[in-house]
Amino acid sequence: MSSKQKILSVAGLLSGALVWGVMWYPYRLLHGMGVGGILSTLITYCVAMLLGLFFMGPIWRELRHAGWQSIVLLASAGWTNLGYVLATLEGEIMRVMLLFYLAPLWTLFFSYWLLREKLNSFGYAIILLSLSGAFVILWDARHGLPLPQNLAEWIGLSAGMSFALMNVMVRRIQHLSLNFKVVSAWFGTALFTAVLAGYQDSFMTGLQNIPTDAWGWLLAVGLAICVITYSVQYGLTHLPANQAIVLFLSELVFAAVSAYLLAGEEIGSREIIGAGLIVSASLLSGKIHHHSSTNKIKSAWENK
Repeated sequence: MSSKQKILSVAGLLSGALVWGVMWYPYRLLHGMGVGGILSTLITYCVAMLLGLFFMGPIWRELRHAGWQSIVLLASAGWTNLGYVLATLEGEIMRVMLLFYLAPLWTLFFSYWLLREKLNSFGYAIILLSLSGAFVILWDARHGLPLPQNLAEWIGLSAGMSFALMNVMVRRIQHLSLNFKVVSAWFGTALFTAVLAGYQDSFMTGLQNIPTDAWGWLLAVGLAICVITYSVQYGLTHLPANQAIVLFLSELVFAAVSAYLLAGEEIGSREIIGAGLIVSASLLSGKIHHHSSTNKIKSAWENK
């Protein structure tokens, strides 16, 4: 990888972290205008997909080469994006985001399974730190077991698992173009959301009653998603999965600042300690690839 590609990859992932660190806010504004999370997600990702397809050309030619891996990418991207919206609409931003950012733990397992990246001492440290961070954040003497306390937190946790899988799949599917991967993320989210919307009796009524000023926000968010998804997918394609997750950590900073300024949320001592453990795990995840490269341990995929 050239130095230019590396710079662009890092910039793409950091810009994605900034946008997604504050993206919860326009979705909450839309929710306040009467546009629910499922409906707003469906519209914004349809906007992103239509805008993207206009510039990307005939990517459907790659469908015959896509295979089962593209279906996994499509499904994982769909739940990652929809889960993010639903979790941040109802839950405390930082608790949800910290559970989402247990992703290095899940990335470790998916990388071993799909990329053949071998587990070493850093990997065991990541497991310990991630689980310790989750334990600190979730422990509640009244409920006993350190589990998510509400539906939003469960969604945030599962979306983080899905994000880890998407991260690894983008890295694995090297035979498909970047454009195809980007559209898969948009289409997967739109399809996933459309299926859920079909079970809502009030969906059509909500669609017909969207306020005029809400359409401006929907179009703006769709445009932002269009641009930033391409940037993020570029970074995920050219950087190792365990290094990419480290760059995404800056999203926690952007989320914490925006949650404090825009939602008045304050971070407690447990969240701070848990965040420190999870951040440490994420930082160590970048060492896995470096350590394995130094010792000439290569995955079967990387040797192709």
